[in-house]
Amino acid sequence: MRKVIYPGTFDPVTYGHIDIVRRAIDLFDEVNVTIAVNPNKAVTLFTADERIFLLKESLKEFDNVYVDYFTGLTVDHAREVGAVGIIRGLRAVSDFEFEFQMALMNRKLAGDIATIFLMPHEKYTYLNSSLIRNLANLKSDVSDFVPPCVQEALAKKFK
Repeated sequence: MRKVIYPGTFDPVTYGHIDIVRRAIDLFDEVNVTIAVNPNKAVTLFTADERIFLLKESLKEFDNVYVDYFTGLTVDHAREVGAVGIIRGLRAVSDFEFEFQMALMNRKLAGDIATIFLMPHEKYTYLNSSLIRNLANLKSDVSDFVPPCVQEALAKKFK
């Protein structure tokens, strides 16, 4: 069985993230979508438990997708779950430089775990979680960008 992890903050999960998961499922037997809990990162809108719930709800149509979280190094988590690779989404050329540096460092730390870059459908290339949070905060309709459960959770956060 070829398993990969798809790490991210997912604050919140968007249709772009889900599109990457769909593409990864076509290539691998199991996709572990994993929330990277970084204590050094700025405060998130949703707690880790809320993000896990939203991911599970958003991905429930997929039988071979699992959701969890981790702290620490991504490559260590990949090893813990028996993954052969780390999925990273690339929306634009501007994402590539950072992701390329991260992939090279991960290769140095764990040469046996590959980094796989996947691009979402072009209709999602402009999406990011920060933009969605800002739109929701301004009471804009985000239904084209996130699943209904996320839309509802954002509305509650920004009453």
